[in-house]
Parts: sequence; C-alpha cells; structure tokens
Amino acid sequence: MNGFIDLTTIIFLFFAIVVFLRLRSVLGRRTGSERPPFDPYSQREAPQSKANDDNVISLPGHVPEHDTAPSNAVAAAEERVKSGAPAGSALSAALVSIAKTDMSFDVEEFLAGAKSAYEMIVTAYAEGERQTLKQLLSREVYDGFVSAIGDRESRGEVMEFKFVGIDKAEITDAALKSGAEQITVRFQSKLISATYNEGGDVIDGDPVHVGDVTDIWTFVRDISSRDPNWKLVATESVE
Repeated sequence: MNGFIDLTTIIFLFFAIVVFLRLRSVLGRRTGSERPPFDPYSQREAPQSKANDDNVISLPGHVPEHDTAPSNAVAAAEERVKSGAPAGSALSAALVSIAKTDMSFDVEEFLAGAKSAYEMIVTAYAEGERQTLKQLLSREVYDGFVSAIGDRESRGEVMEFKFVGIDKAEITDAALKSGAEQITVRFQSKLISATYNEGGDVIDGDPVHVGDVTDIWTFVRDISSRDPNWKLVATESVE
C-alpha cells in the first residue's frame, strides 16, 4: 500500500512539474510591452518635475529670480563704489548710478588708473611727448597742452622734471551726462620742476626743491564706446 501511494505521489509530482514549466515558459517571458511596476512615490514626485518648466507659475510669496536681479545689481554697484564716497551722500548716489550703468566700473580700479594717467600726463607735458598726450587727452585739452609746449620750445626753454609721487587722490564729483561717465579727481602730488632759458638759467621752479602740487582733473568715458580708456577733459590747478 505504501508502494502504491509512493508511485501515485511520484506521478502527480511529475505532472505538477511539467505544468509548472509550461506556465513559466508562457507567463515568465517578457515581451517589452509590460507596464512597469507601480512606484508609490512616483505620484508625489511628479509635480516637482515642473520646476524646470519654462512656464512655471510663481506661488504667492515666491519672488522669481529676475525680480531680485535689480536689488542685487544695486548692492553690487554700491559695493564697487563704497570706498569712493560716504554712503548716502550725493556723490555716492552719483557713483552708484555710474556703476549700475557700467558694470565694469570700480572706484579703486578707476583711481589706480587715474593716478597712472596723472603721472604719465604731467611727465609727457614736461618732456614734450605729444603722442602720449594725444592718447590720454580730449581734443580741447590736447590742443591747450600742445600750444603751451610749442610756446616753450619756440623760446628755447627746457623743462626739467621729476615726478616724486601722489600723496592723495580722491573723487570730488561724478555724473552721467549724455551717455558718458564723468568723474572729477583731486590730486595732491609731490614733484620737482624747473624751467631753464636758452642761457641755462632757472626762470621758473626749483631744480632741487620738492614741491606740493594740487590739481583737479575731470575724466570722461563714453559708455557706448568699446574703448575702455578715459580721456582728460578739464584741468584746474589749485595754488
């Protein structure tokens, strides 16, 4: 009896295995058209994908990036000019206006360039270097400088000059006028200057004395121009 049961069991097991293998061969084969398994988090995450959509509608209380740009631009402009004038002053407001219009403008960089230009111009004037002056001066100022150099040369006079240094350079005025940046700088410098006549006698200045000189110069740059250089458009000496 036990043998009969064992044989029957074996036969049923055999058929069960055959059926299982057939079902697996049909149901277990992927055709590529099956739906993916259900992800319970996919429905929650789907709305987040709209964050990259160009047509995003800002929710109440949310400030779009383009709305914050102006305030950021003002803050950046104020940072670039803060060393040029006291905050809240009319001069500071004028410098901020320039910095907002000209993103490359920086007070410290401008003053460094103005100092270099000052030294180059006064040295070129003393040595009669017209070409250097032409690159740094407006047409009107250039004509005045060249006229003075010509008069000196026509009289046979020679100017001996040594630039010692700049004690201080500060911005005293600034404005935007007709698409141009205009900045006035007060220079306090030290230099040695003496002018000799044809006979070699000193007729002006002192060849050994270091003199204190104060000049007020105004520089202008056209914002729309590709030329990054500033031009000297006005000069004033303070006795």
